[in-house]
Amino acid sequence: MTHHTDTDLLALAARLAEEAAEIIRTIRARGFETLTKTDSSPVTEADQKAEAHILRGLRAAVPDIPVIAEEEVAAGLRAFATPAYWLVDPLDGTREFAAGRDDFTVNIGLVRDGRAVLGAMALPAYHQLYTGGVGLGAWRRDTEGLHAIHVRQAPAEGLNVLASRHHADDQRLAQYLAGRPIATLGNIGSAVKFARVAEGLVDLYPRLGPTMEWDTAAPQAIVEAAGGQVTLLDGSPLLYGKTDWKNPPFVCTGTL
Repeated sequence: MTHHTDTDLLALAARLAEEAAEIIRTIRARGFETLTKTDSSPVTEADQKAEAHILRGLRAAVPDIPVIAEEEVAAGLRAFATPAYWLVDPLDGTREFAAGRDDFTVNIGLVRDGRAVLGAMALPAYHQLYTGGVGLGAWRRDTEGLHAIHVRQAPAEGLNVLASRHHADDQRLAQYLAGRPIATLGNIGSAVKFARVAEGLVDLYPRLGPTMEWDTAAPQAIVEAAGGQVTLLDGSPLLYGKTDWKNPPFVCTGTL
């Protein structure tokens, strides 16, 4: 892939995300041990093996684009932002996975000049793959085929909102939603929330708790390719290349 177009790069990310999803499903079926990292977050064999597979694939196919991946950084690898780089979360929602729930994802995103420009996100338990990028549209592949997806216009009767399962009692969420017409409010884990906005099932995902850049790059690219937005609370874009890789609070929206 010497002369790689964005179409090539998205196809590569999609393939690796699907292959990582199969690795995760296999490990889930046979059982696994959950360990605790130095930051007190959980990690499993599925995180580690999915990341190793993705890293091998990206570095072999496009060695000129650096890869920054969650488990490598957690293990102490020092990484720095460059004009273009991959961001990989091999299993976003490890708590959900370890608890036997279905809301976890594989995220492979490409950042260019501080912006998330394309991404592939697999939902292993749902056998779904979401892809999207600047000028490439947004798509969902599932057991019934390939479908173009788009955010929806928010209904007049109120917004369908998804928020974090692990920050469900955050008082900032109630304050943020106060005064807005809310039809439903649900709480689930992981980047699955972005997918539901991108395909027009949900109107708003406010994220007021902590996230890392590898959690959001791929899903942000997909949501924006589907016509939505991922912005900071002041309306400015969520950008990439921060020194500590930590995101500030943000909101993901369809057409409000």
